[in-house]
Amino acid sequence: MALLSDFLPTTKKELELKGWDGLDVILFTADAYVDHPAFGAAVIGRTLEAAGFKVAIVPQPDWHGDYRDFKKLGRPRLFFGISPGCMDSMVNKYTANRRLRSEDAYSPDGRHDMRPEYPTIVYTRILKQLFPDVPVVLGGIEASLRRLTHYDYWQDQLRRCILCDSGADIIVYGMGEKAIVALAGRLAGGEPIDAVRDLPQTVYLARRDDIPGGIGTGDIVLHSHEECLRDKRAQAENFRHIEEQSNMIHAKRLIQAVEGCYAVVNPPFPPMTTAELDASFDLLYTRLPHPKYKGKRIPAYEMIKFSVNIHRGCFGGCAFCTISAHQGKFIACRSKESILKEVKKLTEMPDFKGYLSDLGGPSANMYGMKGRNVNVCEKCRRPSCINPQICPNLDTDHRALLDIYHAVDALPGIKKSFIGSGVRYDLLLHRSKDEAARKSTDEYTRELIARHVSGRLKVAPEHTSDNVLRLMRKPSFQQFREFKQIFDRINREENLHQQLIPYFISSHPGCKEEDMAELAVITKQLDFHLEQVQDFTPTPMTVATEMWYTGYDPYTMEPVFSARTQRDKLAQRQYFFWYKPEERRGIEQSLRRIGRPDLISRLFGSQFPASNEANRANGANGTHKPNKPQQPHHYNPPQDHAHHRAKHNSEKPREEKRGRNRRH
Repeated sequence: MALLSDFLPTTKKELELKGWDGLDVILFTADAYVDHPAFGAAVIGRTLEAAGFKVAIVPQPDWHGDYRDFKKLGRPRLFFGISPGCMDSMVNKYTANRRLRSEDAYSPDGRHDMRPEYPTIVYTRILKQLFPDVPVVLGGIEASLRRLTHYDYWQDQLRRCILCDSGADIIVYGMGEKAIVALAGRLAGGEPIDAVRDLPQTVYLARRDDIPGGIGTGDIVLHSHEECLRDKRAQAENFRHIEEQSNMIHAKRLIQAVEGCYAVVNPPFPPMTTAELDASFDLLYTRLPHPKYKGKRIPAYEMIKFSVNIHRGCFGGCAFCTISAHQGKFIACRSKESILKEVKKLTEMPDFKGYLSDLGGPSANMYGMKGRNVNVCEKCRRPSCINPQICPNLDTDHRALLDIYHAVDALPGIKKSFIGSGVRYDLLLHRSKDEAARKSTDEYTRELIARHVSGRLKVAPEHTSDNVLRLMRKPSFQQFREFKQIFDRINREENLHQQLIPYFISSHPGCKEEDMAELAVITKQLDFHLEQVQDFTPTPMTVATEMWYTGYDPYTMEPVFSARTQRDKLAQRQYFFWYKPEERRGIEQSLRRIGRPDLISRLFGSQFPASNEANRANGANGTHKPNKPQQPHHYNPPQDHAHHRAKHNSEKPREEKRGRNRRH
């Protein structure tokens, strides 16, 4: 059993238990403190601790009243760090319809009143008021994806770099272990925070004359914040540079003028090596919520307590997803030894019953994949390695992942390891020119379906329209049909009765009401009553959000339609639920209005008028339950990542599972 002293301290009493009379760093997080590698604040805290710094965490401080939570540990020697949580705070609090969510998965007992809107800004302003001379360092997905001019859906406006609004000194963006240790080391050596201008993976504000080396030909100078306010095309043009540089091995420095100064984004550190990633996951985590939460349920922890994250990064490049913006597209893998070590720890937990809920990552089947010729990757600007086609340089061999599965399943105490992360079926359908890779893919597909599905396998076709899928950077729906045939065949051969559960999105840029009507007809033909659905939510730093706000595709500058009003969004969403009697009348009216009455009979049959639909629903379809959003698996697990991709169910953030491996 973990002792109180085994956790990073959260109070003066806990400091005394460790024998500390002062702190180097105090971290504030808007999540509950769970000492687990899926929670960003814990990762950063443990990383700094391992580097020799004295670190404390203040989880979910009260931002009302006298600010006692911000004062209780006093002044740190080096800096305050702010991690707003594993999810973007606004996505965490509100649905796509801007309604308050009923539960906060990262708070004790799911309480939704434990964090403010935009905690990065709120916490920083309080700390700067109380301790104006102490540096404040921002991290986490909220600051990471707001490092330059960005569209804010909840305020329906462009906002400037979050350093401007918060008053903080510097941002550490992305997965921050390397940058935060380097920054702490320089501050410990006596360097003032405003002199740290060349550290990779950081963002700062500076006057033109204070930018190291000046603005040179090697820099990318973006349209100013003021230009973006005047011209949406400028914002769209900016985003292409931002996304490309976020996914390059040798990125350039980005510079954007904003209100008389410049936001400077230094290129990121290279992706972590296997040894570096192992070191992060092998830190002294208790893997438990802090004892202060005894008797309380933290939903996100319950989702991921028996799951293991085996890699970072995603080269899918989905238009609506933030994983690559935060973690990058290059895959960083843990070693088999590190993974097995963590699994063995899980088997020793008193309530472990032998079942791993997930052995995955941002995407389940990208482990060990990389470019065959690294020189090609070093020059690549593509945001996706698999869209519009799978890159011929990508090694899609699944043997390393199969080896992990086999090694984990052979451990004493493991009855079954399930794959809860999203599976890229386009990788499973790819016929590589490499015979060994083709064979491994076939072996992996059967192994996955026959041995690692807990009754339901979740995949993400997202839509049925090829035009919408092109803008989403997703494969043709025909590939989903092909994978379903394989899934059904293997189930028959293995005498299994498993379900394929597809994810879909409405109101994505490029999607029109007619596209949703066709989606309803096609999924009905495939005998799906959809469960995992969501209305598109614009979140910072995704190409889909830029298309939604600006009306342009940043890569072609061609106009893109988006359903922007509440009425238009609800009109699209209703087609998910064609099988509900109460939706039929509205759907029929919509189909007549858009000139597609031919689809009415294909959805409902010509012999049943809308008034009799309730009686029909109690017949053959009566066994289908109403479509309820399911509890997300997440942060990839709840890691501050990045999450992570910004897809969210109308009631609960659907993406939480798939983004689970995103962190700090």
